[in-house]
Amino acid sequence: MGLVTLDDLRVFVAVCEAGSLSAVARDLACTQSAVSQHVKRLERETGTALVERHARGVVPTRAGQVLYEAAQGGITSLDAALRHLGELRDGRSGAVRITTGGVTVRHFMAGTIPLFRSRHPEMTLEFRSAHSTRRCIELLHNGWADLAWITFDEPLPGIEQRPVLDLPWVLVVHADDPLAERASIDPAALAGIRYIAHPDNSASRRRLEEDFVRLGVRPPAPVCTADWDTAVLLAELDVGHAVLPALPLLLPHSGTPLRTVPIPDLTPLTVGWAARRWQTLSPPAAEFASLVTRQLTG
Repeated sequence: MGLVTLDDLRVFVAVCEAGSLSAVARDLACTQSAVSQHVKRLERETGTALVERHARGVVPTRAGQVLYEAAQGGITSLDAALRHLGELRDGRSGAVRITTGGVTVRHFMAGTIPLFRSRHPEMTLEFRSAHSTRRCIELLHNGWADLAWITFDEPLPGIEQRPVLDLPWVLVVHADDPLAERASIDPAALAGIRYIAHPDNSASRRRLEEDFVRLGVRPPAPVCTADWDTAVLLAELDVGHAVLPALPLLLPHSGTPLRTVPIPDLTPLTVGWAARRWQTLSPPAAEFASLVTRQLTG
């Protein structure tokens, strides 16, 4: 592809992600014809159609999807390298950028952050909260984040995953609730709980409710929806029952009126790291991931 430019590939990636030539033209402050020319040049050089035009926009063909995944990974790695080179040139110390769910930092990284800061006082840790694994992966793909802490679900194109922990499920219940006296919760009991559901778009809710169905339990109608930490507070107020993974800091103080009861029939939830390419991570980013892993599994 001797005539293809990096701009051609950047525009093509943007078109695949936006699903619209006009939207990319607006973002780039150019004409739709100019955007189309980038795509057509790639199609001439590859000798195949890369996008299909529909009433609602464009979608990549099978060949276009192959090129998109390769170009996206290459561009984000190149952008990361250029950022690191700029930091070296300008004498800046750089940053490690992490995306994860809103409650995750406290539960999985609180012990590592002070240690990393003591080792690298010149480095900046930048966190961006995302409400779903899908959004975390988007931030990785778009080059905002170096690392993502995610709930594992299935292989992700262009992303390398490293599992760290398998978390069993527990029922978080007020101490005065009759279920608090049980040694474990069986599927029959799950059918009758006052269910505090996880957010609609979360991998944890999907995995949990798939397990309900596997066990022959119809997912109860939620009394409310909340993230993990808020679900604990709602259980403490006796609003309902929270079905949660056994987080490291789930019940942080001894005086809590809550109890956790194991639910052994539910499939443990796997959590861990994701990155575009582990080999292209900066040394500080790789070290931060390693420190978190060692503190959690050590």
